[in-house]
Amino acid sequence: MQAESLIGQRWELMREHLDERQRRTFAAAEAKVLGRGGVSQVAAATGLARRTIMAGMEEFVGTRNEFLAGPQLAAPSSMRRAGGGRRPVTQKDPTLVPDLLALVDPATRGDPQSPLRWTCCRQRRVVRRGLSV
Repeated sequence: MQAESLIGQRWELMREHLDERQRRTFAAAEAKVLGRGGVSQVAAATGLARRTIMAGMEEFVGTRNEFLAGPQLAAPSSMRRAGGGRRPVTQKDPTLVPDLLALVDPATRGDPQSPLRWTCCRQRRVVRRGLSV
C-alpha cells in the first residue's frame, strides 16, 4: 500500500534519532493522521506492536478519545515506569552472597579488602563443597 511505504520511509529516516517515548509518539501521530485502520498500517510499516502504538496514543492526554479531539502531549516524567525489570537475585535469596563466600573462603587468595576474590580451588572441588554443605 502507498501509505505504508511512506510511513516506512519516514520511520527509517527518524528511527535512529528518537528515544523510546518519541518512537511511540511518532507512531501514534502517524496512526492519527491515517484515521481508521491507521494503527494496523503503522504497525505493518514500522514493525512496532499495536499495543506500543496504542500506548503512544494514550500518552497524548490519557485516553484515545481525547487524542482524537485534539492532541496535547502529557508532560514527560520518565521513559520507563519505576520498578520495572528483573529483581536482583540477592533480593530473592539474601543468603546467596554469604553462601558463595563460604564456598570459596578456605582457598581465597589476594587482598581481603578487595571485592575481587581469587581462589586456587578447581571448579569441581567448589561444586563438591557446595553439594556437601
